[in-house]
Amino acid sequence: MSDRIFGSILTILALTFFVSATQLESPFFADPLGPKNFPFIVSGAALICSITMIIKPDKDPLWPDVKTLIKLFTALVVLILYAFSLKTFGFLLPTALASAALSYLIQPSIFKSSATGLILSLSLFTIFKFGLGLSLFPFPKFLLG
Repeated sequence: MSDRIFGSILTILALTFFVSATQLESPFFADPLGPKNFPFIVSGAALICSITMIIKPDKDPLWPDVKTLIKLFTALVVLILYAFSLKTFGFLLPTALASAALSYLIQPSIFKSSATGLILSLSLFTIFKFGLGLSLFPFPKFLLG
């Protein structure tokens, strides 16, 4: 029963995401695919998964224990804080901190998590800025002048 409830909620969210993506306006000089295609693909995949959960639920679903639920909630909070901190603090610092925190949740080692955060932040910035040509600010705007 819990799979069907979750599948129904996910169906509503996927449809809501799809409808909100139709409201996106394409700029004059946009990518040939436009900004709508990625949300359409994500919502379509979520819709397929949710309908599958409704039609064919697990007979005896296993829910995670409390420790795992706490880790999942912590990861959710980290990702929300990450999204809100990008504009204020630039790309490098929030990405390093968020990826280090998520890495620590997976394997609690401060050195390995810190190294992962630093390397991932620098690598992603290099790929996004120079490989894909995105206009990312590495540091907070107030530090750049």
